[in-house]
Amino acid sequence: MPSTRPPSSSPPSTAVASVTEKPAAAGPARTPGRKPADYATQAAQPVRFLKGVGPRFEPMLAKLDLHTVGDLWFHLPLRWEDRTRLTAIRDLRHGVDAQVEAEVQSGGVRIGGRRQYVAELSDGTGTLRLRLLHFSASQVEAYTPGTRLRLYGTPRVGMYGAEFTHPKIQRVDADAPAPVEETLTPVYPTTDGLSPEHLRKLIGLALALLPPDAELDLLPTRLRRELELPSLREALLTVHRPPPEIDRKALLEGATAAQRRLAFEELLAHQLSMRLKRAAQRRQQAPRLGGDGGLRQRYLEQLPFPLTGAQTRVSAEIAADLAEDAPMLRLVQGDVGAGKTVVAALAALAAIESGMQAALLAPTELLAEQHYRNFTRWLTPLGLPPVWLAGKLTGRAKAKALADIAAGAPLAVGTHALITEAVAFPRLGLVIIDEQHRFGVGQRLALRDKGLSPDGGQVPHQLTLTATPIPRTLAMVDYADLDVSVLDELPPGRKPIQTVVVSSDRRDEVVARIRAACAAGRQAYWVCTLIEASEEIRAEDAEATAELLAAALPDVRVGLVHGRLKPKEKEAAMAAFAAGETQLLVATTVIEVGVDVPNASLMIIENPERLGLAQLHQLRGRVGRGSAQSSCVLLYQPPLGELARSRLGVLRESNDGFRIAEEDLRLRGPGELLGTRQTGHLGFRVADLSRHQDLLTPARAAADQLLREDPKRADALVQRWVGASLRYSAA
Repeated sequence: MPSTRPPSSSPPSTAVASVTEKPAAAGPARTPGRKPADYATQAAQPVRFLKGVGPRFEPMLAKLDLHTVGDLWFHLPLRWEDRTRLTAIRDLRHGVDAQVEAEVQSGGVRIGGRRQYVAELSDGTGTLRLRLLHFSASQVEAYTPGTRLRLYGTPRVGMYGAEFTHPKIQRVDADAPAPVEETLTPVYPTTDGLSPEHLRKLIGLALALLPPDAELDLLPTRLRRELELPSLREALLTVHRPPPEIDRKALLEGATAAQRRLAFEELLAHQLSMRLKRAAQRRQQAPRLGGDGGLRQRYLEQLPFPLTGAQTRVSAEIAADLAEDAPMLRLVQGDVGAGKTVVAALAALAAIESGMQAALLAPTELLAEQHYRNFTRWLTPLGLPPVWLAGKLTGRAKAKALADIAAGAPLAVGTHALITEAVAFPRLGLVIIDEQHRFGVGQRLALRDKGLSPDGGQVPHQLTLTATPIPRTLAMVDYADLDVSVLDELPPGRKPIQTVVVSSDRRDEVVARIRAACAAGRQAYWVCTLIEASEEIRAEDAEATAELLAAALPDVRVGLVHGRLKPKEKEAAMAAFAAGETQLLVATTVIEVGVDVPNASLMIIENPERLGLAQLHQLRGRVGRGSAQSSCVLLYQPPLGELARSRLGVLRESNDGFRIAEEDLRLRGPGELLGTRQTGHLGFRVADLSRHQDLLTPARAAADQLLREDPKRADALVQRWVGASLRYSAA
């Protein structure tokens, strides 16, 4: 008879909050009835071949993108529960997950207040209370005095003893003790109707079909030894079924050898897919753009400032790309105020000089309008007025814009309206996308397709701009298919913005500072994180703030702009501030990009602890655009936690957007930094750029080597980890 491990109070994993009955031990995985003769084909077998799937569960698995046995191998746990030991009731600790085995002493349904089932249990070392707010009649009948139950969950331990609310429950035979689990119990992402236990069983059946190392592993043995990584089979079995003695801290942090093996392979597959994507793009044809340079020279002569060294260097890199017949795929990143728009204008003029059209796509009307105003000011004197197209255009104005573009207008500037079916470019040679990460893959493809030649053999060049400084690690991953240029030099005369962190208790002092700045002829921003008040989030709302500031500053003209204003109202508010008609602009984060008012020298950001560092840096960049010394006040809501204090300290100490971005990546992860939770990038299952940075360089080197020496193995790795997303290889 198997014996249970002795009770222990060592801390297990995380909480579980549902009521289920399951067998006392999982036992070995059962092999499906149908099994292909060749192990190499196991991964491709549909999940319906597994016992227990059937027509009911197959659609549920499909919702999780689980279609084959191989998909189940790589459906990895979110967390793990420790059911390998029993803990005595006397050793339970508040909030620390544990597994207890005890006998029901009494129990019944209580009607006072909310209807609930409450039972008292004892294991001889102490008593605990079991509380169920949702229960069935069969449970009430089954949990009679003398019944022995095994509970797993998070206990609350107070002055009246320990209590479990909705733990995992299983009945055990008091005369034949059931063994505890031999490994940690995985908890997988699941969907409605598919219980965690059933999914765990199906994955167990799939793991029983794992082929031997020689057939499963796609990494060269030499590479595995160099990086001290286990085989894929060993890594998968360890992550799905960690032994109880595993380093729990390392497991939760994704730092075990098994997790590093999976992370490395995923990073390698990603690097391979990006290289294959780039190779496919470069095989396409694009028009050679350049002309005689006359328009560009006239444009430079009318600028009131010389180009910085960085602008000159990056413009030369772009010009060299445009002169080739392979499509340019270049990202220009630069800190706020580095002059990306000037570089984009030179690229557009290269296209126009060659008789082609250029299109600039921006994610918001505010940013698109800023670009349109700049290009109108620069290009109209050259006889090249740009066309403006946005969703708010209607009637004759919209019809004229569409007709001008269809007639070959040299430059079109706009928002998503540029990618609608009604827009037709006869000679689109260059696509410029600002803040690419704010667009979905399909949207970027739609604009590129506007420039496809009739036979589909020619595509436009693509230039991407971003004012979000991208950490080198992130650029190596998410932009590995692009050439990257960095504008790392600010125009001369710009002074660093002085940043201070101030408690909202000193709000009156901040208001006085605004009064002084406006009296001196300067303008100021006051940024709120919400439009309207919220009871749940401690943030001041823009509308109420504008009213309060107007009352506190009767001699200051206060404006208001936020995303819910009608386009004409928003445009009027911005125009009034740009013209100096209003001195203080109260705004939400809609002013993060695309606002250029050199006379504004003071910015107040309320509740900065709610925003990421990169976004705060972008907002701060709305000041400091003139010659006057500018300041940014971060007005936080106390108390300020240690992490928030550390983050704001980085912003106070540095104006270097790249350093700030690196810190944001470390603290918040890549998805939050770039807003890619919404746009679908960086959907790694195992790899974490904050934890696995050291694996990125060897993954890049291995990708280059595999493509040279074993392209079939490279393709297999990409199919294993990237799969269906390859259909976007041209994005």
